Amino acid sequence: MSKQLTIEQIQQQAEELGIAPAALQAIHEVECRGSGFNPDNTPVILFERHVMRERLIANKFFSIAEKMEIKRPDLCNKSSGAYGLYSAQHGRLAVAAEYHREIALESCSWGIGQVMGYHWKSLGYPSLQAFINAMYKDEASQLEAMCRYIKVNNLVNALKNSDWKAFALGYNGKAYAKNKYDIKLANAYKKFAEGS
Repeated sequence: MSKQLTIEQIQQQAEELGIAPAALQAIHEVECRGSGFNPDNTPVILFERHVMRERLIANKFFSIAEKMEIKRPDLCNKSSGAYGLYSAQHGRLAVAAEYHREIALESCSWGIGQVMGYHWKSLGYPSLQAFINAMYKDEASQLEAMCRYIKVNNLVNALKNSDWKAFALGYNGKAYAKNKYDIKLANAYKKFAEGS
């Protein structure tokens, strides 16, 4: 069975949200360059070192955060960045998981929608592991997580209205303009809406 997303699955999710399928196609293309899986069949992830630090501190694992900041500032740091190659992300996750598995998994953005792992509970997954299993299953499950995130964060109207600035702010945060996220989404949407 293929892990790849079909246009029918996109159309079904779009219909459930009451939005144009082109909106989901645009997010899919911009967030993960069109694929939720790496060539080795692992889900596309991005390990966020600043999230690892924030989550360790929020959960009162101060000694782990301090140890990691000294020994592995590439994996635990006040600032974002230093991502490295996409192909290196699962290796980075594996090393971070040696310090704290759950927080390391929560500190990655996952799949076609690049949904942060720490959102698992607010998205209605019974456990972090259930969320991770869904990310490994197929792109349809990754799309489901993305759509749950869109609903939970009240971003459906922004998509209905093609308000890419509002969507980008709600989906990616205040720094969205730095990478022209809203412009990339608008261009991708136009391409899919016109059937290119």
